[in-house]
Amino acid sequence: MKVTGFSFIRNARIYDYPVTEAIRSVLPVCDEFIVAVGNSVDDTLTLIKNIDPKIRIVETIWDDTLRQGGEVLAKETDKAFHAVSEDTDWCFYIQGDEVVHEKYLDNIRKEMEKWKDDASVDGLLFHYLHFYGSYNYTGISSAWYPKEVRIIKNNKRIYSYRDAQGFRKNQNEKLNVKLIDAYVYHYGWVREPKAMQLKAENFNKLWHDDSWIDKNIIKTEAYDYHQKAEALRLFTDTHPAVMHDRVKARNWDFDHDVTANDLSFKEKFKKFAANNLMLDLSYKNYKLI
Repeated sequence: MKVTGFSFIRNARIYDYPVTEAIRSVLPVCDEFIVAVGNSVDDTLTLIKNIDPKIRIVETIWDDTLRQGGEVLAKETDKAFHAVSEDTDWCFYIQGDEVVHEKYLDNIRKEMEKWKDDASVDGLLFHYLHFYGSYNYTGISSAWYPKEVRIIKNNKRIYSYRDAQGFRKNQNEKLNVKLIDAYVYHYGWVREPKAMQLKAENFNKLWHDDSWIDKNIIKTEAYDYHQKAEALRLFTDTHPAVMHDRVKARNWDFDHDVTANDLSFKEKFKKFAANNLMLDLSYKNYKLI
């Protein structure tokens, strides 16, 4: 069984992406790794080159005129995916702010072995933990997607969907996937506040025009995490080993009173349905088989 990881990245230093940790977290189950490195104004290219000999880089130019629905992120994902060699069985996708805990790697490999030759399975579905504000809190509202596909068969009829959150195949068909006992730790909303503010101002340009940015994005030097702190819970487990140095180096404060979480009626109903009626009302960009 051959496994190839793939990802894309641009301006990792400026926006404080834990991309080194992201890639290193899945390298133990990958035979090679493809990274589409976009045209950056920092030393992202050098950063990626120095991670591991398994990595093969595809240098790309982002189309900055694409400002609807995060489309450019999907296009960059596809550039990396299409560079995967034909003899690969599974493709392990990881974004620059996603990390897999080492405790799940053995099971991930077992699941890939189990379903490798089953033509009915397009991919493997992961649970998600979304960290917010600091490494001590995770989001619990439905605004955070609870699951997503991160391992897919090496089938070039599969393509990155919308803003690269997940995948589709053929003409907009959802993938048939198996849910596995593994989590992706998403650190997209945990970074140094000045870098977070830069990301908020610039990455929203991938979805909106300048007038929307001016109206909706608060202009400030450092991001205030309290402005969007929704329902959170304390995280009491361990972070992936590759993240330990980054967690220790955190140099900003963020505290949230988890007893004051104010869930909307909609949120409360979804939780009641999930816990008591066995109904999952969350958005699903896949078919669970």
